[in-house]
Amino acid sequence: MGKIICCGLGPGDPDLMSVRAAREVRGARHVAFFRKKGHPGQARRIVDGMLTEGAIEYPMEYPVTTEVASDSDEYARLLDAFYDGWAARLAELGRHNDVIVLCEGDPYFYGSFMHLHLRLQGRAEIEVIAGIPGMAGCWNSIGRPIALGDEVVTVLTGTLGEDDLIRRMRNSDALVIMKTGRNLSKVRRALQSAGRLADAWLIERGTMPGERVARLADVGETDCPYFAIVLVYGGERRMKAAE
Repeated sequence: MGKIICCGLGPGDPDLMSVRAAREVRGARHVAFFRKKGHPGQARRIVDGMLTEGAIEYPMEYPVTTEVASDSDEYARLLDAFYDGWAARLAELGRHNDVIVLCEGDPYFYGSFMHLHLRLQGRAEIEVIAGIPGMAGCWNSIGRPIALGDEVVTVLTGTLGEDDLIRRMRNSDALVIMKTGRNLSKVRRALQSAGRLADAWLIERGTMPGERVARLADVGETDCPYFAIVLVYGGERRMKAAE
């Protein structure tokens, strides 16, 4: 009897995968991964050159990404059907084989696999291998501690409403803002209103080819890639308060 093994691949650089995840990937005979239609997929790119010859690949292509509003009933219906279908297929494959599912970052931290994890309960044996979260790779790219001492780190998503973002930005020390992408302008406005823009950094494709690190205040009003995180360092706020 096989099982479903979700491998956290870390922030993007293959060298930052865990030894255990790398071992599972190199020995895999059945490999599933998420991707957008017409794209190879970030998770698949990370393991490029690592898969054994003859490994069977199962690209799980999202039926929709930005074509339909993410808060619409149609979007929810399409995604539910997608996850239901792949959960059933993986459960059947897992009856006889180990199936490796690739996941960027850490699967339990905003990982898409969690939608399958819920649907696979009681239908397959599941194992999850931890990975370095993408935000850790990003703050290491800057080379500074995200927080020190008793500072509080708050993780936000750019999909929150602007007023909610402003309130939370004002009431925390260090900030990690995920799901920036098309929400970059809103995130910038919220940081400006909260008085935190000067301390904010934008990291695009952290640890990956084409990585870009810049102060957010210096970045123009351009489209932001999906793999982007905004960091606001708590230490700078403390130093300013002490002046």
